[in-house]
Amino acid sequence: MTLEEAAVRLRSWDDILILTHRRPDGDTIGCAAALCRALRRLGKTAHICPETGATHLFTPYLEGLLAPVDYQPQKVVSVDIAAVSLITDAGRPWLERGIDLAIDHHPSQEFFAAETCLDASRAACGELIYEILCQWGPVTREEAIPLYVAVSTDTGCFQYSNTTASTHRVAAALMETGMDTFALNKFHFRTKSWARLQVERLLVERMHRYENGKIAVAPVSLSLLDEAGATEEDMEDIAAFLGQIEGVETSVTIREKQDNRCKLSVRTSGGLNATRVCALLGGGGHAAAAGCTVEGSLEEAERAILDAIRQVEAHG
Repeated sequence: MTLEEAAVRLRSWDDILILTHRRPDGDTIGCAAALCRALRRLGKTAHICPETGATHLFTPYLEGLLAPVDYQPQKVVSVDIAAVSLITDAGRPWLERGIDLAIDHHPSQEFFAAETCLDASRAACGELIYEILCQWGPVTREEAIPLYVAVSTDTGCFQYSNTTASTHRVAAALMETGMDTFALNKFHFRTKSWARLQVERLLVERMHRYENGKIAVAPVSLSLLDEAGATEEDMEDIAAFLGQIEGVETSVTIREKQDNRCKLSVRTSGGLNATRVCALLGGGGHAAAAGCTVEGSLEEAERAILDAIRQVEAHG
């Protein structure tokens, strides 16, 4: 389905529930908030599925938009969700009922919805939502703010390799609505808690370097957050941290979980395809940023991801 077709379809619907993904980032929250506000501007009843799991960085954009208890929508739309496994617990009942439309930019999209609007060439799903909203008239300042958060956070404030000229054009158009980008950029990209700095210190101390520093792997034990005096909110986008080290082309963050599993995030800036690496372990994502879950200890997960990296490197 094209963006134009998605815009027409959404405008013909009413009573719409919008789903976000697990461990929500700025893209899924920003897309949901902007889409919800725009649908309401058109006179539609629209809500975002509650219990998003959003941290304090993103909860302000959800104020007044979460669905009331026992809300029964006519249509269900997902934003920035590539796989069934990423749907939140609160959203899973709607998967059983059937998701009507998925709007996404991930090449690993599983096509779980009745219809899908996909453009894997876009840096952020926020770019897609912006173009849909433009079909309904000028984007308002209230819609532009969460959309800017969506686009800027998924590109590392326009520093990641996925950033395109189109991304900058979308950001420029959003800025022209009169929103305060300085405040948003400072809040999301230039402010760190003391606990976050301690997390970064511990990661540097405990990281492992391979291939003359081209690969960096940081195991994050269950006890590390306690040691740093940190919470989950201090771990936002921690996967991108190792990539800031000079010479690192592939960085891996491995987070130990309670149930003998590890969640891995892979970031690349060289020629290695992160999606192909994570696909070998049942995951997916983008060429430069992907993730997967591995059974076993931190050490076992590290061996598994290094094996996957080397397999992909060997096959070009």
